[in-house]
Formats: sequence, structure tokens, C-alpha cells
Amino acid sequence: MATSSTWTVVMEDKMIIKQVGDGAGNAYTIDDNTFWSQSDFSNIWAIQYGTSPSSDEVEYRDDTPHSTFADTGISFQQFIDKWDSAHLAKLQADWDADERDESEKGARPTSYSS
Repeated sequence: MATSSTWTVVMEDKMIIKQVGDGAGNAYTIDDNTFWSQSDFSNIWAIQYGTSPSSDEVEYRDDTPHSTFADTGISFQQFIDKWDSAHLAKLQADWDADERDESEKGARPTSYSS
């Protein structure tokens, strides 16, 4: 797999991991079978994305040689959108669990965009 990627997707685990920037290190399991069962994903094992178009890498389940992500024809934004949604839910849950007064903790998060 490529090194120093900004995103990792592990299809088998239904997991998307942001590697750099705000929220880095957070791995979310996306429980959405309709999303993961897209035919474009059927042979993909894992994706490393965000290094460069020539070194972003896709690993396949069968003996298909690894390829660049650009070769898949898939939009990576759909993975980012799923991660952003899961991260917003976490931020909101953290805010809800914070027992401080609202004036101390600020406004409840209503959106998140990577």
C-alpha cells in the first residue's frame, strides 16, 4: 500500500480512516450495507488515498494487480462524505455528554466538512 496517505479505506471492515488533519486517527465503521455493496467495490480489498494520483493505491481481493485509485473510476468524495457524517455524529455525542453549561462549551456542532 501507499505510504503517507491522507485516507485509508478497509472494505472488509467497512471502515474509513482519516490519517491527517482535523480528526486524524479517527476510524469509523460505516454500517451501511447498501453503500458497501456497490458493484464498483466488489473486488476492492483496501484503498490508500491522498498521496498523489500516481501513488494512491487499491488492493484487490483476487489476484488483480494493485492499481492506482484513478484507475478505478470511483469518486473518493463518497468515502469522505461518509466519514464526515460519522465524525459529526461523534462530535455531537461528545457535546451532548459534556456536562458543562452550554455557555461554556459553545454551540452544538451542526455540520462537519473535511
